[in-house]
Amino acid sequence: MSSKDSKELNALNKAQAYQLADITKTPPQYGSITPRWLPRFLEFKPLDSGIYRVNKVIEGDTPLDVLCSSEKKGPEIPDGYVPYQQKPREYVLNSISTIINVDTSIADVYSSPYDQTREQLHLAVESLKERQESQLINNDDYGLLKNIAENQRVNPAQVNGNGSSAPTPDTLDELISKVWKEPSFFLAHPRAVAAFERECTRRGVPPVTANIFGGTFILWRGVPIIPTDKLFVDGQKVPKGKSGKTNILLLRTGESKRGVVGLYQSGLQNEQSRGLSVRFRGVDNNGLASYLLSLYCSAAILADDAIAVLEDVEVGEYYDYNK
Repeated sequence: MSSKDSKELNALNKAQAYQLADITKTPPQYGSITPRWLPRFLEFKPLDSGIYRVNKVIEGDTPLDVLCSSEKKGPEIPDGYVPYQQKPREYVLNSISTIINVDTSIADVYSSPYDQTREQLHLAVESLKERQESQLINNDDYGLLKNIAENQRVNPAQVNGNGSSAPTPDTLDELISKVWKEPSFFLAHPRAVAAFERECTRRGVPPVTANIFGGTFILWRGVPIIPTDKLFVDGQKVPKGKSGKTNILLLRTGESKRGVVGLYQSGLQNEQSRGLSVRFRGVDNNGLASYLLSLYCSAAILADDAIAVLEDVEVGEYYDYNK
């Protein structure tokens, strides 16, 4: 027997020491979780009955007739009234739900150091909130992208004038001209944010940054640009190639500003957070504990000029800055 083999037999090795080692474990790491900035920046309105009616004024070419005169005796004061839309739109809350089942015998035995039920519910809640942000943008009924007025849609190629669809400072300025009454924030895919930064670098006008809600964001004309992967690039959260088309939104938020508002149901039983309910459904004969998770949400655009979109933005234009 060689001296090397003798040392391996007479000394504690790693494989043996591993049997007594106390391993430090992390909770389940869910790579699909994002910061979900949109629900943080969006103002939300609580509902009592799950329905939100947006009453609007019928707007004509001129405002209500009024009299402006310095004469004590002049023409008669015009009379009239401000007409309302006869059939205003009503938004009904959308339900995002799932059921989590946990084997109670497994939870009893294997809940140290992490409670199995708590971790399952945590991951389910994160999944629902990820879906909520996606629905706020892409839902066929109330999603922001599907409800933007035609006159609030901007073609970047027409603004740039050179056939390029890149998100240039000119194109974002055009969005601001559409939502000029106290714009709150831009919303863009991270690839679109990077493309805009390249365009700014190319022109020598790098945007400033600001810390908002604990995150650092770039600003354009004082308006923060908020990233989200729910504004897809070629229909994907994570595009495979360098090029691709996406959209950039600009929003004004808040009911008092006649902007965009998020909607949720208030006063839910077993409410865990805004519009989210977690209910214990009981334990069946096989020892499976069941939990129902429901999140109720929607969004409403109170005025056409509360939101605008830069459509079909190209994110794959790169430059050689040495030339």
